[in-house]
Amino acid sequence: MVAIIDYGVGNLFSLKCSLAAIGEQGVITSDRGEILRAGCVILPGVGAFADAYQKLCDTGMDAAVYAAADAGKPLLGICLGMQLLFERSWEYGEHRGLGLLKGEVVPMSGRIPGELPIPQIGWNALHKTKEGRLLSGTPEGTHVYFVHSYFAEGCGGALAASTDYGIEMAAAVESGNVFGCQFHPEKSGNAGLDILRAFCGMGG
Repeated sequence: MVAIIDYGVGNLFSLKCSLAAIGEQGVITSDRGEILRAGCVILPGVGAFADAYQKLCDTGMDAAVYAAADAGKPLLGICLGMQLLFERSWEYGEHRGLGLLKGEVVPMSGRIPGELPIPQIGWNALHKTKEGRLLSGTPEGTHVYFVHSYFAEGCGGALAASTDYGIEMAAAVESGNVFGCQFHPEKSGNAGLDILRAFCGMGG
């Protein structure tokens, strides 16, 4: 079973459907016990960082995320869910994150060439930076689907893949049992399903 954390933020239905497509039972839940019984845990997210972090705390799901990570369960943050795993974000001010990964979330504005639109919306290639588990079956240059205006930097050894949008930006991270995708695997066709399949396979 894969627990999809429900804290009022994220496109949960499409993620559950993608899991079903690879034969995995996805359960949308805000029950800590159910999250800790799951083989794998996914933290989705769309929208603004500060609002999402506040909702995570208000629902008690921040504690559930920490508990899952401490228990050694494979934990995957997707899009904003990945950004929440870092120490802080500079989206409309400075905001604290979960701190499960080193690094911070910064705006594209002022960092990418001015002719490129913000947000980045659409398909872009992955450039693997290390041989990790999440992208073990994903060939170099695989295209996946992005929608974002902010990105993580200072990821250090956790960086698993980058993507080129005027500059190289973090696209995937992994450190121990904590993983993140800046892109949406549930919107990335067969390539995304392969990534979800690799993730779910870590849950035993």
